[in-house]
Amino acid sequence: MQNPFTTTFSKNPEYSYIATEKTDEILENFAYEKPSESVYKVTGVRGSGKTVILAKIEDALRNDGRFSKDWVVIDVNPAREILTQIAAALVKDGFGKASSKNKSISFSASVLGSGGGIGFSSEKESAFFDIGIEIEEMLENARKKRRKILIGIDEVSKTAQMVQFASEYGKWLRADYPVYLVCTGLYENILEVCNVKNLTFFRRATTVKTEPLNAVRMSEMYRRLLHIDLSEAREMAKITKGYAYAFQELGSLYFKKDASQDLLALMPALKSELFAYSYEKIWEELTEADRFLVKLLTEKKDYKREEILTLMGEKSGNYSMYRDRLLKRGIIEARQAYISFTLPFFADYIKEYC
Repeated sequence: MQNPFTTTFSKNPEYSYIATEKTDEILENFAYEKPSESVYKVTGVRGSGKTVILAKIEDALRNDGRFSKDWVVIDVNPAREILTQIAAALVKDGFGKASSKNKSISFSASVLGSGGGIGFSSEKESAFFDIGIEIEEMLENARKKRRKILIGIDEVSKTAQMVQFASEYGKWLRADYPVYLVCTGLYENILEVCNVKNLTFFRRATTVKTEPLNAVRMSEMYRRLLHIDLSEAREMAKITKGYAYAFQELGSLYFKKDASQDLLALMPALKSELFAYSYEKIWEELTEADRFLVKLLTEKKDYKREEILTLMGEKSGNYSMYRDRLLKRGIIEARQAYISFTLPFFADYIKEYC
């Protein structure tokens, strides 16, 4: 039997996917004839399911009968020229012309569709070409055909390509073109783009933060796929703390374990996988201030504010700033005046390797 759990980052778990309210929230908005929100920024810690949310939204708009006749989905690689990719996709989907009104450029759907670029008819004429204007003409064609365009970008960061695209996208919003954006990224990377001058729309756009997977749904998934009793399935769900990567990794380890092994015997392997493929990178991306605070939180399950202030000593005046940043990064959670780590065994990683 094939292992139903997926441990590869950015891969959509086909058999072990657990729906979240965040995905439903975005799709509910897009189901309206004229959605009220045009831009969603999906943030969260590494391995928390940002890419899966984007993939599920794109899949629904492409294939679900509620959306597919109205929507065109353009999945963009942020490491390449974003506007060129959008222009190519729009031509391929029938919103361009064999020859543009602007005589300096001719689009070839076959060339664009095979990974080629945009061909200029001459160096002299190419000086008058503006890809933003060409895309606007195609978006106008989409509007006339009553089609909506979703642009999906996974793992955005502040690059020249992203800033250029965002600047153009702001113009498309003002012109009320039927173009929508869902992007994912780490909190700090999204924040950098938000702080670029003249990108007010991006700063004010709806931010969707990934949340822990539902304990009941995790338990039922473990019980069904691993053919175990509910009590053990619930214990497994509790161990993962709802962290999506841990949920998939523990399920995979249990599926592959020997009959003689119990759940406790899998913990060293689970910790090893989390430490090597997730927590090491998360730690590298923390600031020195963030590291200072999280190091103080490793001896107990949760801490009261007063306890942390005492531990911080002279730096206690910075507590609120440090706390808020870690909350937004998805490293800690706050409940009833207590804060604790959102990630299973993260305190162990810090004590053992940091």
